[in-house]
Amino acid sequence: MRTPLIAGNWKMYKTNQEAVELVRELLRLLDGTQDAEIAVCPPFTALSEVSRLLSASGAPLALGAQNLYPRKEGAFTGEISPPMLKALGVTLVIVGHSERREILGEDDELVAAKVRAVLDEGMKPILCIGERLEEREAGGAFRKVEAQLEADLATVMQSEAAGMVIAYEPIWAIGTGKTATPEDAQEMNSFIRGRLAARFGEEIAASMRVLYGGSVKPDNASELMAMPDIDGALVGGASLKAEDFAAIVRAAT
Repeated sequence: MRTPLIAGNWKMYKTNQEAVELVRELLRLLDGTQDAEIAVCPPFTALSEVSRLLSASGAPLALGAQNLYPRKEGAFTGEISPPMLKALGVTLVIVGHSERREILGEDDELVAAKVRAVLDEGMKPILCIGERLEEREAGGAFRKVEAQLEADLATVMQSEAAGMVIAYEPIWAIGTGKTATPEDAQEMNSFIRGRLAARFGEEIAASMRVLYGGSVKPDNASELMAMPDIDGALVGGASLKAEDFAAIVRAAT
């Protein structure tokens, strides 16, 4: 049985103090929650403050980061290394989010290097994959996702795969208010699990969590989470409101 993961991607929102206030409210609302892993992914500037709060509270809320650079150190102005994140208590790192692929031009070679860097530091990658609207309408959604999986997981060994998380995020549903139907999301997540099985074996694929992301909200979370191959959600806008995020967590449990 796979434990659902609900991860909040805060993107470029929340100052240090706002981040602390949001986490305090989440801790109150989620107190006693079981049967799910919950994570928050604040911006880099708030990671230290949130880490201290989570350590002091003892709450089983995981700390995630939204990105990293795939080198341990060096002359890379403005970048953040895997050891820097690990030292703050980060256990999960979002890799390959469509906003970085589409806006900042990250290609699969760089995404694969980031996946490798996260694993090498003993953290878990949340690998984001998904198609554009025109690719879906042209019938190329499955080809796009399969190609991303093949390239982005190129250096991942079978023994490492079980700890990975895959997040299917159709680009046309991120921040648009549009959401894939539960059936659409299930179809793609099932396809992804099939490709993982071909790469790593049936047993490992069955243990890997495949999330859905793309305008997940309290009013659609229950239907999405009811699908057999949707093991949680990578939540964007709704993770910035404690009540909404808590409602999505409840839908998963």
